[in-house]
Amino acid sequence: MKSDRRIEKLSRALRLTQPDLTVVLENIHDPHNVSAILRTCDAVGVRKVNLLYTAESFPKIGKKSSASAYKWVERRNFRSVETCYKTLHEEGHVVAASVVGEGSVSLYDVDMVGKVALVFGNEHRGVTQEAASSADVRFQIPMHGMVQSLNVSVACAITLYEALRQRIKSGDIGRVKLSESEFEKTLEEWQRK
Repeated sequence: MKSDRRIEKLSRALRLTQPDLTVVLENIHDPHNVSAILRTCDAVGVRKVNLLYTAESFPKIGKKSSASAYKWVERRNFRSVETCYKTLHEEGHVVAASVVGEGSVSLYDVDMVGKVALVFGNEHRGVTQEAASSADVRFQIPMHGMVQSLNVSVACAITLYEALRQRIKSGDIGRVKLSESEFEKTLEEWQRK
């Protein structure tokens, strides 16, 4: 028997979930970075992450390093940029890739209130040319020091919290985004975890 307190905690997370916000991780090498990103996704209500692995092996995600976020964040695997982006576009997402360089707008100029998929690339190589050129938007986090980029898990966290900030400011966070049947089905599934 699950306690009323636990059911309320699960219900609250579902009421605040963001099914219209997702993340794409392209060839992230270090599973600890993937785990840290999953934790941030859970914290902001992202319930689905897309693992796009064309050059690396799919990561093994540890229970301890993800702080059990792997239980709450669904993962789906893709082996090609084309298939991943096609799926996201069919779902209605705007694909926004984190790309340092010319042609990228500031993170703060990207509208993240609608359906958006945020793409982050490999720790050393960044987002591939195919993933960058096929994205609808390319953005970068403003950097004012000597280093050019942040750790991918930090960059993802900053970006997701900017999306959350925009959604809170617009009033988008105040409404439940799951249908009643989706809510009840997911609540039932979560109670078994």
